[in-house]
Amino acid sequence: MTIQLLKKLRALKLSTLAAALPLSVSLMLALPTHATVVEVRTVAGDFQINLFDETTPQNVENLLSYINAGAYSNNVVHRSVPGFIVQMGGFEYGNAFPPDAIATGAGVTNEPLLSNLRGTVAMAKLAGNPDSATSQFFINLGDNSANLDAQNGGFTVLGQVIGDGMDVVDAIAAISRFNFGGAFTDLPLRNYTSADGANGVVPNYDNIVIITDVVVVDAAVVTNPNLTPVQNTLATPSNSIPNTSSNNGGSSGGAFGGWALLCLGMMLWRRSPVKTN
Repeated sequence: MTIQLLKKLRALKLSTLAAALPLSVSLMLALPTHATVVEVRTVAGDFQINLFDETTPQNVENLLSYINAGAYSNNVVHRSVPGFIVQMGGFEYGNAFPPDAIATGAGVTNEPLLSNLRGTVAMAKLAGNPDSATSQFFINLGDNSANLDAQNGGFTVLGQVIGDGMDVVDAIAAISRFNFGGAFTDLPLRNYTSADGANGVVPNYDNIVIITDVVVVDAAVVTNPNLTPVQNTLATPSNSIPNTSSNNGGSSGGAFGGWALLCLGMMLWRRSPVKTN
């Protein structure tokens, strides 16, 4: 091969590389930017969640897609079980009761790598379908690892409440709960009494625990490296359980379906955070 030919080949390679660089840069800029800290703003107080971007990237990206779309504006804390969980993300209040189910996309792949301990945040999903989580998430009020780390392939922990945020979550968990059937059998209501329920008083904005918004407050991928989440050692494919829930909380265009958030689980005195169609 002559020197002239080698020079021509080298020039061709360099020109091809130069032409490809703008496209490569644009693709890099188009990659989703993961946020580490988000703030859940509610009428009962605000709390922040540190997301585990590097451990559960698919679930973090999924949650951020709903946050960035404004899906959690006027959302509702629709289920509260003392000592177990506080759950939200599935319904919005539009000045009518009961709240409407929000539209959702496809389920996200399960990433059950971390343990469901107090203060951790995990995704709710369909019973018997590990890869069905969409918009709903819950906060563990206690150590639920024995129940939720193995059940249904394990519930994906994608974040942790930080700072004094659990004070707000505990305050929400302490609000009286009322049974309105369907997905609202454990609905926390403020300034609402059993007499109100008996008299048919319809809950409104002043009663429901409204999430006014969920926003990104720190977009750094590693904001709190001092957090040390515990590994889930129980989740295996063989631990999936059949769908035992039949509650239906209504539907929204068929995309979301109803959410019955707690069903009979592996422990008779516990129920698991799930959604059902």
